Amino acid sequence: MLQTRNYCLVLLIQMMLLAYDLFVNSFSELLRGAPVNQLVLFIIQDIVILFNVIIILLMMFNTYVFQVGLVSLLLKRFRAVLIVSALYLTLSISLHCWVLNLRWIESDIFIWTDGLQALFVFQRTVAVFYYYFYKRTSELMGDPRLYQDSRWLRDAFARARQ
Repeated sequence: MLQTRNYCLVLLIQMMLLAYDLFVNSFSELLRGAPVNQLVLFIIQDIVILFNVIIILLMMFNTYVFQVGLVSLLLKRFRAVLIVSALYLTLSISLHCWVLNLRWIESDIFIWTDGLQALFVFQRTVAVFYYYFYKRTSELMGDPRLYQDSRWLRDAFARARQ
């Protein structure tokens, strides 16, 4: 069972990782003159996104709902965050590769192709949904009903067996 002190620590770590991701999304363009620094920030950002997904999955594996075998119930309830996280990670890696590929040699020149601009806008738009769904899911994972036996869980288990 996830205890309050542990949940607060996990939630704090998740929010710090989200804050770093938001920071890189907001200010990475200011470092376009130093592509090595931008590369390091992008690599750390992609690792942070991956860590966030791993943390959510570990929290799901820790629930009583998962332990009694109602994985489909968890996936149905938290499907949006998993899909948006995978899409956001894919878009972020694509954007980072494209940006660094265009700007690595000539970092002082302002290069924005139409495709890069479209990917940039799409990635930032998906980022907003990622932040919303991830924060919402992080808070929903603190629901005590997920970590103990309850009436609604027994009803869900009975429906799943039929």
